[in-house]
Amino acid sequence: MKKTLTVVTLLAAGASQAAGIAIDTQGSRATGMGSTGVASSKDAASIYYNPAGILGVKTLDIQLGDSLILGHLGFTANATGVEQTQNPVAPPPHGYIVYKPIEQFAVGVGVFTPYGARSEWPEDFVGRQIARGSTVTTFDINPTLAYAPLSWLRLGVGFQSVYGMLDANRQIVVPPPSPAAGATGELALSTSAWGIGYNAGIQADLLQGTVTLGVQYRSRVVMDLAGDADFSGFPDPVAPAFPDQPVQLDIEMPATLGLGASVRPLEKLTLAVDVNWVQWSSIQQILFEFQTTPEFNLPSVKNWEDRWNFHVGGEYMVTNALAVRAGFVYDPTPSPAETLAPDLPDADRIRVSLGAGYAFGGFRVDAAYQFVSLLETESTFPPLPGTYQGSAHVIGLTLGYSP
Repeated sequence: MKKTLTVVTLLAAGASQAAGIAIDTQGSRATGMGSTGVASSKDAASIYYNPAGILGVKTLDIQLGDSLILGHLGFTANATGVEQTQNPVAPPPHGYIVYKPIEQFAVGVGVFTPYGARSEWPEDFVGRQIARGSTVTTFDINPTLAYAPLSWLRLGVGFQSVYGMLDANRQIVVPPPSPAAGATGELALSTSAWGIGYNAGIQADLLQGTVTLGVQYRSRVVMDLAGDADFSGFPDPVAPAFPDQPVQLDIEMPATLGLGASVRPLEKLTLAVDVNWVQWSSIQQILFEFQTTPEFNLPSVKNWEDRWNFHVGGEYMVTNALAVRAGFVYDPTPSPAETLAPDLPDADRIRVSLGAGYAFGGFRVDAAYQFVSLLETESTFPPLPGTYQGSAHVIGLTLGYSP
């Protein structure tokens, strides 16, 4: 009988929502349209999807929202045992404000979580010496401005100030020839740092505004994280060999390039297609460097590969106040089978979304739902081979005001 263990994986806040450590539920209108927005986003959330789109606001647009993510990722290992399950929850917030004083110029700022990941394994997990759990969290403060040199052409640029945190914990087994060989303790790692980057975008209206093309780029963000390594639970005779100490970690959040098109075949209908390239190859390993005992350095080889993901979506205006939306996403994992491990578990994803929006007296309410199917993905990671599979439910709500 094979051993089946289940872990809920949260993408940092964004639980099992997008592949790798990406989070693209940064506005409920876009979430309902399959997370499209490179060409179709024309409100304050464009700060994330394409900064050129902020010129679509009237004069002022304020948005504040969150996404509740409920999911699980099951792992079937080549061993015998019982099934175990955990179900944590994480909400990734987003907020934007954009002001357009004149028709050709707009400025704004957004705060959101573009990358993150969290895994939590059961207490008796068979791979606890590889990972008990790990968390990657980022918060991006993104001031943005946009300019329209022509009535049909919009340009946007922004500056990213990103605060990142990476925590991890695992069980440590005391090795021979120590007299306490076989005894166990716990290691908890906690690091954080700031990084900077930029984003830029273009939108162009064609055929009297019935077709819009868009391109957006978000740069890599390098972070030199620093923090603490805390050892606990070791027998007294060997505890001095495991001192608490400073620890460092260098990580590079990947660059992204998005290409998009939106079409209005009918006055009330908008269709959108996005294709995004993610430079996941920037993550080759995760290496915690211990300052007191460098022999404890723990490299976790990833060798992630660049990937394209594909989005389609639509919006139909039932009335001037009510919109309904739908979308579809295919999002492959960047992890090769030989490095797919429980510290950052992952799987190929198919996502289906529905959404609706209602406007009244300058206020807007946008709601969205995404069902995420994590397809069966094989891992040949030598210490713990097996398969990953699961699902997630994403519920988004964004409140907006535009006088």
